[in-house]
Amino acid sequence: MPGVSGRVLVVDDNKVIRQLIRVNLELEGFEVVTAADGAEALDMVHRVCPDVVTLDVVMPRLDGLRTAARLRDDPGTRHLPLAIISACTQYEVESGLAVGVDAFLSKPFEPAELVRLVRQLARRERTSAVDGSVEASGGDDSAEGRIEGRNDGRADGRNDGRADDMHEAGQAGRTVG
Repeated sequence: MPGVSGRVLVVDDNKVIRQLIRVNLELEGFEVVTAADGAEALDMVHRVCPDVVTLDVVMPRLDGLRTAARLRDDPGTRHLPLAIISACTQYEVESGLAVGVDAFLSKPFEPAELVRLVRQLARRERTSAVDGSVEASGGDDSAEGRIEGRNDGRADGRNDGRADDMHEAGQAGRTVG
């Protein structure tokens, strides 16, 4: 591997899932740090300075959606790319979009889809850090500010109200800006 691709904080209460994600990302050159729930992730995030955070939704102490909301409320992590990796319901996708989650990947997932998603988010984070393209208000909703990772190649829009696309986002790895 020609160097590390970035650091990922993987948050899931299931040890087997954490290890599955870790192994697949490490094989692609990512450095991986894990946490068993959102509370542990919030304790670690400023120490480990990840490039991307993946979150399960249903976890003890602090679930993934509330963790995402807290990360978005913190000026130090506001622009950190967040991906929900969970058996997402339409409600969870809509709630995730409302708090600023960047991408969704439904369990069970294909390892290649996981790697593609994390790689896209890490690339966006590096680009944002270098050129300052993400504005301080919490993101860029323009077409240039989105990562288009839909399997069918159609353009999407955050909170566009199209229920079929919201559901689809939970079924396939999709990133939104």
